[in-house]
Amino acid sequence: MDLDGAQLRAFVRAAEELHFGRAAGTLAISQQALSKRIARLESLLGTELFDRGGSGVRLTEAGQRFLGPARQTLAAADAAVAAAVGEDRPLRVDVWGHLYAPMRTLAQVAGTAGHAEGTGDAEPAGRVGGLVLGHGRDLPSVTAALLHGDIDAGFGRVHPPLHGGLAHRLVRLEPVDAVLGADHPLAARPALRPDQLRDSVLWAPGPLDRLDFLHQFADRFAIRNRATSVNLGLAHFLAEVAAGPRRFSLLPADVPLPDVPGLRSVPLVHPTPLYAWSLLWRTGTGHPGLHDLVAACAARARRSRWLEYDPARDWLPEPQASCQAG
Repeated sequence: MDLDGAQLRAFVRAAEELHFGRAAGTLAISQQALSKRIARLESLLGTELFDRGGSGVRLTEAGQRFLGPARQTLAAADAAVAAAVGEDRPLRVDVWGHLYAPMRTLAQVAGTAGHAEGTGDAEPAGRVGGLVLGHGRDLPSVTAALLHGDIDAGFGRVHPPLHGGLAHRLVRLEPVDAVLGADHPLAARPALRPDQLRDSVLWAPGPLDRLDFLHQFADRFAIRNRATSVNLGLAHFLAEVAAGPRRFSLLPADVPLPDVPGLRSVPLVHPTPLYAWSLLWRTGTGHPGLHDLVAACAARARRSRWLEYDPARDWLPEPQASCQAG
């Protein structure tokens, strides 16, 4: 029995989503096309893989048995394609969380950044070692690119909900500082506790419901006053922060600050917030460089002590706290 790869991929994606419309969207095909592929696969196998009852879609017992081997078959097919193409094609990695400068970490893992094109404050796309780097807008956009096969991996902050067809590895935990203007009443302090910012205004580079770290920080430390801006780059954003006597925002401690008059960066302690960077990829990705990148991230994390976490001293948003140093 010869199995069709497109039909298998339609089945696996529908099994992960348990929703034909969403599954079709991740494959960039119509729901009708996805349904036809699954129906042909069921006809070939002589059994139903999904129970399409009025309460929604769920796997039949046959579908549950078929899912694991189907995933393995797709992974083997992807690996075969990668082997045929060879190792000359660079690994395509999208980064997100641009104001927090994700390429600083990737450059330390993969080597010195080469020539890249870009303007303004945004980090440019380009090559880092054997990687080709691009920009995703956020985690959902990078997730879609991974599921479509447009990229091989992503690098940024991973948080729920995470698609079932993706895997990730925690790479780095970075201490976060408060950034504020010289006119802020707390600007001269050598260090601050997060709860001392309770009466300040958290300035965010976009809607907080799309900025999980800032949202959770504000909730955890009872920052009631919150305002959003438009992300026009780090220099523009920090100039807005410095212009308000009660405004503050958060940045990893070693992000190079642009030359903004009156800007202050103050360490946060008791607890120190940690920003978590992760490498994200689609399960079954067959590019030979992915394993090397994961291994390089793990080695650099051990060598540079990037994953140190002490719950008595540090703060992580809940989903990441369970990862701890692993």
